[in-house]
Amino acid sequence: MNTLFPMFLKVEGKRCLVVGAGKVGEPKIASLIGTGARIHVIALSASHAVKNWAVSGKIKLELRPFVSEDLDGTFLAVVATSSRSLNISIYRDAKRRGALCNVVDDPDYCDFYYPAVVRRGDLQIAISTSGQSPSLAQRLRQQLERQFGEEYAEWVAELGETRRMVLASGLDSKQKSDLLHSFASREVVERALAEDSTKSRSGELPATRDVVAHEFLK
Repeated sequence: MNTLFPMFLKVEGKRCLVVGAGKVGEPKIASLIGTGARIHVIALSASHAVKNWAVSGKIKLELRPFVSEDLDGTFLAVVATSSRSLNISIYRDAKRRGALCNVVDDPDYCDFYYPAVVRRGDLQIAISTSGQSPSLAQRLRQQLERQFGEEYAEWVAELGETRRMVLASGLDSKQKSDLLHSFASREVVERALAEDSTKSRSGELPATRDVVAHEFLK
């Protein structure tokens, strides 16, 4: 097997088709919600959650058999029906039309794999075994979830705000680079995350915004 090319894909505004809306398809649909994609789901039946997403307007749901025309204009397709022969047929049809396709739990019929993902706000850590051992990927995800707690979401958001301030400053390129790297250092992160829930910035480590202001006023 060739080495996979890892990336995070922007699907905002793109048509993403999911065929199948049961126990297997539901989490795949859930993973697309919030990405800004135009999610179209075709299935003979759907789980309660999927129906609720349709009612709330998060997805378009049609309870009927799949037809080849459903792939028209599709950027990415996920196939999760109970029929392997149908799944393979849809995959081949998607390939002919130039759409990326994933047949769930069938690595031989996938243009991409779903990684195990740790999400902490804008921080995402993805783990893949190229479809060889999803169980190992899940185990590693659980270990990383313990290592990277929910507090990282706020820290990453603050780093983003600080980065915008630094880039808009009058510092030269090297100063900007050094400053940004110092904020993302292990020592700074560990100190910041050790602070209490009030996010008080007293003591050895002031808030990153205060550090930036101090740098500007030097």
